[in-house]
Amino acid sequence: MAKVSPLQFIQQVRTELGKVVWPSRREVMLTTVMVFILAALAATFFSLADMAIRTGLSVVVGGLGG
Repeated sequence: MAKVSPLQFIQQVRTELGKVVWPSRREVMLTTVMVFILAALAATFFSLADMAIRTGLSVVVGGLGG
């Protein structure tokens, strides 16, 4: 890589930042809502899976002991 002066580096950074497409407020809000919904769905799924495994294990372990 070629060495550049600090001034050239700052100019290159500004140029690259100008190419960034920033999301709109609406896009950020929709994405945030989607993340919360998917997190709630994942939490519900894993809670139900945990209850099913716990119930199955207690049936198996309870059936063997008694």
